[in-house]
Amino acid sequence: MFVVTTGEGNQRSGCLVGFASQVSIVPPRFLVGLSNKNHTFHTALTTEFLAVHVIPRDHIELATLFGGSTGDDIDKFARCAWHPGPHELPILDESSAWFSGRIIDRIPLGDHVGFLLDPESGSAPGDLGTVVTYTDVRDLEPGHE
Repeated sequence: MFVVTTGEGNQRSGCLVGFASQVSIVPPRFLVGLSNKNHTFHTALTTEFLAVHVIPRDHIELATLFGGSTGDDIDKFARCAWHPGPHELPILDESSAWFSGRIIDRIPLGDHVGFLLDPESGSAPGDLGTVVTYTDVRDLEPGHE
């Protein structure tokens, strides 16, 4: 499970995603699937960059915040610690690791759209410890159907 964030100016969005994977080594590519019902999806349609965060299990509340509520109703970033990163992307302070990437393609995949990223910069320790997996959030009620 990952939390994906994006934004431009004062508009910030973020959501919990389960459909994400490295899809190429050379050149490096990462694919993130965003639900077409999601607030973050609509924001990402007009932005150039996304940030992808790995969430440690001891900060499961971040997964709950970004997966169980919608930016249509609340400002998720007012409820967590973050800082501006590359391209002014919101970077979550409690993530184990993160990277930012330029969106190079948007691919319709049914009820999700795949955002193909060219990873640019980020931060990751040598040991990620225990991270949030699907098992940790399978009972979470999503912010959108």
